[in-house]
Amino acid sequence: MSTIQKRSNNTYTITVSLGYGADGKQIRRTKTIEADSKLTPKQIEKYVQQEAALFEAECRQGLVLNGNIKLQDFIENEWLPHKKRELKIRTYKRYTEMLPRIYSALGHLRLDRIRPQHLMSFYEQLSEQGVRLDVKYRCKINLAEYRKKRAMSRAELARQTDISASTLAAIEQGKNCSEENAKKLCAFLGEQLNDLFDSQKTDATLSPKTILHHHRLLSSALTDAVMWGHILNNPCNRVRPPRVKKTEPRFLDEVEAKRLFELLEEERIDFKTAIRVLVLTGCRRGELLGLHWSDVDFEQSLISFKENLLYTPETGIYLDTTKTDSSTRVIKVSQMVINDLRKYKVWQMERQLVMGDRWTDTGFVFTNFETGKPLNPDSFSKKFIDFIKAHQDDLPYVSVHSMRHTNATLMISSHVAITTVAARLGHANTSTTAKIYAHAIKSADEAAAETLEDLLNPNDSTNTA
Repeated sequence: MSTIQKRSNNTYTITVSLGYGADGKQIRRTKTIEADSKLTPKQIEKYVQQEAALFEAECRQGLVLNGNIKLQDFIENEWLPHKKRELKIRTYKRYTEMLPRIYSALGHLRLDRIRPQHLMSFYEQLSEQGVRLDVKYRCKINLAEYRKKRAMSRAELARQTDISASTLAAIEQGKNCSEENAKKLCAFLGEQLNDLFDSQKTDATLSPKTILHHHRLLSSALTDAVMWGHILNNPCNRVRPPRVKKTEPRFLDEVEAKRLFELLEEERIDFKTAIRVLVLTGCRRGELLGLHWSDVDFEQSLISFKENLLYTPETGIYLDTTKTDSSTRVIKVSQMVINDLRKYKVWQMERQLVMGDRWTDTGFVFTNFETGKPLNPDSFSKKFIDFIKAHQDDLPYVSVHSMRHTNATLMISSHVAITTVAARLGHANTSTTAKIYAHAIKSADEAAAETLEDLLNPNDSTNTA
């Protein structure tokens, strides 16, 4: 129902109520009209009533925009609650980390008044020094001595504080840690943050990729604002997003991969098997750590990748769906993978017997070797980096994710069809694979050209003088 309020002279404000939103607030649309002063009072009344009826009908049909809402109010009260229901936990967390910068620069602007110039100025601001929000903390005291005086092992402190042992070791070595871990440690030790840690504010700038993520978040929010009838068009569409320099993925070549396998022979079987499976299947870290023994078909030599094991400080270790729908897949694996997993499973069962009641049978393939609980993905990556650093004379600096790139590159260089490579990696289409591994495709193409030349035009030594 509409209400009419006379403002001054022949000016009237029409207000239409459209019920209540998800936040419990009443949804209103307003319009101001001015009647012709030449009209009689009865004609003015009739005109205003007609305009009110027309405006109400337009509101009911969703034809009236509500662009006077501020960007921050729109995101906080409408867009973010809606997105939270459909976004993955880590993506939602990433959004909440970027939003403070967006609110600071643009949050006060009405949706219908955001211009491309505002966005371009914001992106330039993000590229300046001092905009990073990730303050790090360095421990003031000798944490190792502090721990020893209280007869507490690092493992025990890790369990009590929910901070990984590797992170505690880094803190003891004088390295920086996150604010969250610093506060956890202070809470357990009964100390104030400023008494135990020094803040280490960085002057580093945001990377172009991070700035691009801010642009994409804004574009997503404003696209929904268009769909929901707040604005007519998305100003992000009239701005060139920040350019990100393409970097080639890091990977091991055939010789380096063989050397990796040789060096893994000196490692404990659980770590050795995990890295070998990464290289031989090309799966993601989370897919590997999310594997259950029920996902491994030893008879048919098949592995099903159905879940992703992830970690955030707020939720801890948790299982999620795979990165995309196409990432849920079943792949055939070599006999080498099956043999590795058979040997490792026997070792894991023996560990279970040794640990007794301390072991929790979670069904995961790769677990903590003392408790049977799932591995922290970040701790697993840290262990791999430590392994690479220990063998820096033999191997280039690569990460756990580089094992996936190694698998793809070696398949392409072995002339495996790009469609097969894409399917095994869980890519939705071959264009994604071709874009990421353009370097390997180009090298394989050159090698194929040379092979064909050698085949059809061999060097005939009898024709040489």
